[in-house]
Amino acid sequence: MIALGATLLTGGCDLRYSAVLDPKGPIALAERDLLFDAFFVMLIVVVPVIILVLWFAWRYRATNTTATYAPTWSYSARVDAVVWLIPALIVIALGVLLWRSTYKLDPYRALVSSSRPLEVQVVAQDWKWLFIYPEQGVAVVNQLAFPAGRPLSLKITSDTVMNSFYVPQLAGQIYAMAGMQTRLQILADQPGKFVGRNSQYSGAGFPDQYFEVIATTPTDFDAWVAKARQATVRLDAQTYPALAAKSRGHAITYYSAVEPGLYDSIVAKYTHGGHAQHAPARR
Repeated sequence: MIALGATLLTGGCDLRYSAVLDPKGPIALAERDLLFDAFFVMLIVVVPVIILVLWFAWRYRATNTTATYAPTWSYSARVDAVVWLIPALIVIALGVLLWRSTYKLDPYRALVSSSRPLEVQVVAQDWKWLFIYPEQGVAVVNQLAFPAGRPLSLKITSDTVMNSFYVPQLAGQIYAMAGMQTRLQILADQPGKFVGRNSQYSGAGFPDQYFEVIATTPTDFDAWVAKARQATVRLDAQTYPALAAKSRGHAITYYSAVEPGLYDSIVAKYTHGGHAQHAPARR
């Protein structure tokens, strides 16, 4: 019955979120293990409570005349100790577990690796994602490519309302906010294709705001960069406004060159020293 109930409750969920249980990188694996550890610790309370509820219902049923009847009972030190001490110990255990994991999985903390991180700047838009590769001098919409085995260091912002960047099989979600920059570190164990999305409701186009994530071999990544450099369109102050306009189901689009400082100018637009008056209206 429990399994059936869980199936019915999750029946309407997006199946792509089950990818969180199939990690393809060390960060996602550590987050999945943390989820399981916290779940099993909490079962120390949940399972006995379920068993005791069933036992009490059977033991003190109306037809059981042999059950203990104590109408003047008012207090038990042993019951009080169980009710307070066991949950307190579990909360302490969870607190220690989460404290250690929070430090270990800090999204701003650089990953330990012999390879230099690949820097990518991420901009959330309506309703698409822009990825800028400052070192390679290219940009692409709705596709994030990087070499497997090499750390990927993301700088994330928004040119619209708050979004949430999420690639379930590689890392946890982190918010993208206008006028602010958040960070996220990603590492894929091996080449593969994954699905990324916005997990924060952001308007009418939110259900379709997915992007493709590709972990490649170093050779394939060089070929991908070469392909992007063959695009006929450049991304600069003149072409960017058209890209930033609202669009749904935006196709993967490559830009052969990016105006230097474009990402910083997007962040500055919403700061006190920028042009905050041009911020998009809230939905």
